[in-house]
Amino acid sequence: MPRALAILVTAGVTVGSIAALPSTPAVAAQGTVVISQVYGGGGNSGAPFTNDYVELFNRSAAPVSLNGWSVQYTSASGTGNFSANKTALTGTLAPGQYHLVQLAAGTTASGSLPTPDDVGTINMSGTAGKVALVRSADGLVCNGSTTPCTDEQMALVADLVGYGAANFFKGTPAPALTNSTAGIRKNGGCADTEDNGADFDVTAPAPRNSATPPAPCGGGDPSPSASPTVSPSVSPSASPTTSASPSPSASPTPTDTCDTPITHRIAQVQGDGDVSPVAGQDVRVEGIVVGAYQGAGQFNGFYVQDPKPDKDPATSEGLFVFSSSPVKVGDHVLVSGKAIEYNGLTEISPATAVNICGTGTIKPTEVKLPLKKGITFERYEGMLVTFKGDLAASEIYNLGRFGEITLSEGGRLWQPTDRKGVDSEKDARRTILLDDGSNVQNPATLPYHSEGSNTVRLGDEVKNLTGVLTEGFGAYRLQPTQPVVFEPANPRPAMPANVGGDVRVASLNTLNWFTTLKSRGATTAVERDRQLAKLVANIMGLDPDVAGLMEIERNSDVALNALVDALNAKAGAGTYKAITHPNPGTDLIQTALIYKPAKVTPVGAAQSSPDPVFNRPPLVQTFRKASGDGQTFTVLVNHFKSKGCSDVDGAATGADADQGDGQSCYNAKRVKQAQAMLALIDDLKLQNTLVLGDINAYGEEDPIHALEVGGLTSLSKKYVSAKDRYSYVFNGLSGELDHALADRKLSKLVTGATIWHINSDEGRFMDYNTEFNPPYLYAPDAYRSSDHDPLLVGLNL
Repeated sequence: MPRALAILVTAGVTVGSIAALPSTPAVAAQGTVVISQVYGGGGNSGAPFTNDYVELFNRSAAPVSLNGWSVQYTSASGTGNFSANKTALTGTLAPGQYHLVQLAAGTTASGSLPTPDDVGTINMSGTAGKVALVRSADGLVCNGSTTPCTDEQMALVADLVGYGAANFFKGTPAPALTNSTAGIRKNGGCADTEDNGADFDVTAPAPRNSATPPAPCGGGDPSPSASPTVSPSVSPSASPTTSASPSPSASPTPTDTCDTPITHRIAQVQGDGDVSPVAGQDVRVEGIVVGAYQGAGQFNGFYVQDPKPDKDPATSEGLFVFSSSPVKVGDHVLVSGKAIEYNGLTEISPATAVNICGTGTIKPTEVKLPLKKGITFERYEGMLVTFKGDLAASEIYNLGRFGEITLSEGGRLWQPTDRKGVDSEKDARRTILLDDGSNVQNPATLPYHSEGSNTVRLGDEVKNLTGVLTEGFGAYRLQPTQPVVFEPANPRPAMPANVGGDVRVASLNTLNWFTTLKSRGATTAVERDRQLAKLVANIMGLDPDVAGLMEIERNSDVALNALVDALNAKAGAGTYKAITHPNPGTDLIQTALIYKPAKVTPVGAAQSSPDPVFNRPPLVQTFRKASGDGQTFTVLVNHFKSKGCSDVDGAATGADADQGDGQSCYNAKRVKQAQAMLALIDDLKLQNTLVLGDINAYGEEDPIHALEVGGLTSLSKKYVSAKDRYSYVFNGLSGELDHALADRKLSKLVTGATIWHINSDEGRFMDYNTEFNPPYLYAPDAYRSSDHDPLLVGLNL
C-alpha cells in the first residue's frame, strides 16, 4: 500500500476509493509537532475548566516555527468542513516544548487555563470531534467524510486526531471524552504510532503551555526508513521527520575502543525472524559500512554488514545504526548500543560507541525476483544487495512526494479483477520499493528520471539496481548506493494510434473540470487556467468528432461552455459545440458531450434516464454525419458509482459494502446501473449504440460482464492488445476503468479503438496543481491532463 493508506484508515476514504476523489486520498504522516491534548468540555456542567483547548507538542529534535500554521476543527460526523473553525498559530516550539491553544468558553464558569500561547473561538464537542493541525492559515474545505480531503489538502495536515464517534482519524479513533476528561497523548506527547486510539489516554485535563518545562522525547524513537509511507499527504516543510528522538550520540564512549570485543555477530542480533531475539539488550557488533545516510534530510545513521556471515540464509547480515558519529562507506566499525525494533526495522539505537578500526569491502548479495515462495526480504534487511535484471516502474504516485517508485520484475502489475491470470501472491514477491535515501518531502527536483526525460513513466526500466535493503512504514525498500537512471522503455505517445473510419468518438475523464474555485477542481485561477490548457491539449490531440466527458462541474453548463470556448480558441470558431444534458443529476459533477458540427449532426433531442439508481445519469444523443449520408449512431455517456466506501448518504452497507472479492464497494449498485443502462437502450429502442465512459469497474468485474451479457462488445478487449489495455493505475496496479462498448450492429461499423496513454503512466507531480509540484515539470500539453487515459473509437458510417 502507498505510505498514506498503510497508516491511516478513515471512515469513508479507503483503499477502494478511486474515482470518488480527484486523486488518491491522503493522510497525515508521523509528525514533528503533534496534537498532544484535546478537550471540548470547557464551561459545561462538571467541567474543571471554563474553556476548550488544544495542546501541541514538539516531539522532534529541532525547533519548529508555528507561524502560518493553524488548528482546525469539525464535528465528528457532520457535513461541515475544517475551514469553518480555525485558529491561527504563532511562535516557535523548542524540542519537547508544549503550546496551549485556548478555545471557546462554555456557559458555566469554572477554572482558568494556564496562560495560553494562542487564543481562538473554536467550540469543540465535549465527546466527539475531529481536530487537525494544519501547516497553513487557510481553512481546509473538506472534512474527511462527506467532503473527502484531497492529497493536496492532506499534504498540509501535520497531525490529525479524531475522538469519540469521529469518522476521520488515524488508525482508530481516540476514545470518547466527557466534560471532565481530555484526550492526552501518551508518554508526555512522544507517542506516535499513527493510531489515535493507541496513542491517547482519557484522563483528567492537564493543560501545559510554553512555560511548562520542556520534555524532549527519549532516544528510543529513531527511524532510518526513508520517509513515512501513509496515502491519503504532502508537507510544505522540507523534511518530515521519521524520528522523534534527539540527535544521536556523536562520539564513542571513552571505555570502548577497537580492542573492545564484540558481544554478538550481526546475524545474532537480527535472528531468523521478523523481530530481533535480543531487542532491548545492549550489544556490540562489527561490520563494514555499506550505506551512510547522515547528511541533511537523511536518516541520522548508517548501515553496517558483517564481513563474517554465518551459514544460515534466513538471518540477515546487515544492521542500521542510529548515530551521527561520522563514517563513510568502506569503514570497518565496531558499534555499541541498544538493539531495538522500530517500524519493523532492527537497529542499534542510539549508538553509544562507534569505533572506526580500518576499512573493508562487501560484495552485494544478488537477489532475484520473484522471491521464492515462503521467502521474504527480511533475510536481506540492512544488507547491500543487487537486483539482477530489469525492473519496471509500476507506480510513481509518490515519486514527487517521498521520492518513491514501486518496481516490479516481469513488467507492470495488473489489477486482478481486470484480466484473467493475475497472480497477486506472485506479484507481491516480484515487487520492491525504490526509495531515494532521503527524508525530504516534495523535493524541488525529482530524484529519478529516465534517459532523455525529466521524469519517469510507468513501464520505464532500471537494470541491476544496487543499494541497501531496509524496511519502514509497512514496506521493504531499497536505498540506492549508486546513481539510478531509468531506460525509457515506455516512451510518451505523441498521438493516439490510428483508429480509421470517417467519424472519431472519444471518451475522457477530465479530473474534475470546475470553473468554481476551491471545490473539487482547481484552488486558484492560475490552477484553473493550467488545467484548462492541458484539457484542451488532450482533446486537440484526440481530434474527436464526438467526445463524451466525465467529471464536468454541474453548474448550468458554465464549465462545459468554458471548455468549448477554449477549444474553439485553438481549433477555430465553431469547431465544437456542446450538448446540454436534460437531466444532469444531483452530484457536483455530470457527464457531458461535445461534437464537431462540421462532421456530425445531432438527431433529435438529448435524452437521459430517470432511474434513481443514477446520481450522475447517462447522457444519450443520436448523431448522423453532417453530410446526411451513412448510418446514425447513438452515444451513451456514463459515469457509474465510484468504488469509494462512503458518500453523502453514509457508509456502504449490505450488498454495496466491500465483499472482499476485489471489486470494492458499491459493486452491486454498479451492476444495477449496468442493467438500467441496458433497459434504457431497450426502452428508447436505440440502435447502433456506443456505451462509453468511466464505468468504475475493471474488465472482468460484474458490471462489465452484465453489459457484455446484455449484448455489448468491449472494443478495447477487441482492438487493444492486453499489454496496452489499461486506463488507470491505483496502488501500483494497472487496469481499465474506462470503457467503450458497442452493440452488435455498431460493432460491424467499428474500424478500430485505442487507449491513449497520456495520463495513467505519468506522475501527479506534472498536473495543474501548484501547491507542491516542481514548476519545471508543468507544461500546457496533454500529459497528465487527468488521472484517466482517454479512449478513441473509429466508425465507418
